[in-house]
Amino acid sequence: MSLAGVSCLVTGAGGFLGQRIVCLLLEEEEAPAEIRLLDKAFSAEALGRFDKFKGKTELKILEGDIRDVTFLHRACQGVSLVVHTASLIDTLGLIEKKLLWEVNVTGTQLLLEACIRCNVQHFIYTSTIEVTGPNCKGDPIFNGDEDTAYESTSKFPYAQSKRLAEDAVLKADGQVLKDGGTLMTCALRSMYIFGEGCPFLQGHLDKCLLNKNIYLRFSRKEALVNPVYVGNIAWAHVQAAKALRAPQRAKHVRGKFYYISDDTPHMSYADLNYELTKELGFGIEPRLPMPLTMLYYFSLLLEMLSFLLRPFVRYVPSTNRHLVTLLNTPFTFSYRKAQQDFGYVPRYTWEEAKQGTGEWLASVIPQRRLILQSSTA
Repeated sequence: MSLAGVSCLVTGAGGFLGQRIVCLLLEEEEAPAEIRLLDKAFSAEALGRFDKFKGKTELKILEGDIRDVTFLHRACQGVSLVVHTASLIDTLGLIEKKLLWEVNVTGTQLLLEACIRCNVQHFIYTSTIEVTGPNCKGDPIFNGDEDTAYESTSKFPYAQSKRLAEDAVLKADGQVLKDGGTLMTCALRSMYIFGEGCPFLQGHLDKCLLNKNIYLRFSRKEALVNPVYVGNIAWAHVQAAKALRAPQRAKHVRGKFYYISDDTPHMSYADLNYELTKELGFGIEPRLPMPLTMLYYFSLLLEMLSFLLRPFVRYVPSTNRHLVTLLNTPFTFSYRKAQQDFGYVPRYTWEEAKQGTGEWLASVIPQRRLILQSSTA
């Protein structure tokens, strides 16, 4: 099933993942007739990137707020497919919980309501591995799948907000549309996403440059995870969109969530940073700054300090127990179910992903050095 003639709305289209999904949609041999790009704002770089692929597809830029009901109704009018990537990501607690809820949970609910009113038939939600865990006990998962039983107990606001949003999306499957049709939904639980333009990779690179080209060791070497390349998670969205439009495949996909990984070798989060830049002469610290148990209780101490200071000042610690657990728990998942149900196979090899990401990091290093030098001068 192709996407020819489809009118598609991509939320978060100006973001790291959203841009890549749009570009892959535009590269399709039978591309959608129209793609509406929704985000709060678009960089000139993103708009220039879209123009290169434009072809016969009509592009509409929609700048607005995911919490604006009128704006969402206008954005969904005449659309048959929505790819919802827009989300606030927060692993430290920097964002107020109220705002996180409004965007991630309420924004998703409002978008679903707009889809039902505007007769949108297909809805794909970008979820996250953090919906599953790791839990506060740090129970590991090795090569898990959608049937793996796991006690998810994370009370961290970001993970909770994504879980509630995913629940809303999957429960909306089968809702009757205004014209009598049926809404079909699915959710893609992505591993940690890396690739060209990744803001997290750039943040780690900055710290590395300030540390004399040595990456900080924030996760144990044995805490194996399987990050996914941005091009492959974007490709999974395109494949899921095609599956929802094919009646035989749609009945297997709708109302379900899928783990999306690729063939990136299993390694710790810290070692991924090193692996992508070691050929540029970068190193990595051999061990954690302190034993893991001590690091956990140090983070607890910082959280207690933050709580005590709350009546006077908002202090957000540089680490917390959730983050320490997340970064130091083995947590890997297979993409077998996605391959079986909607034909997802990684589009890019690990070698291609590593080369592309490494070249991007090499290209931004001179600029990042200048920026860091001027900010520390």
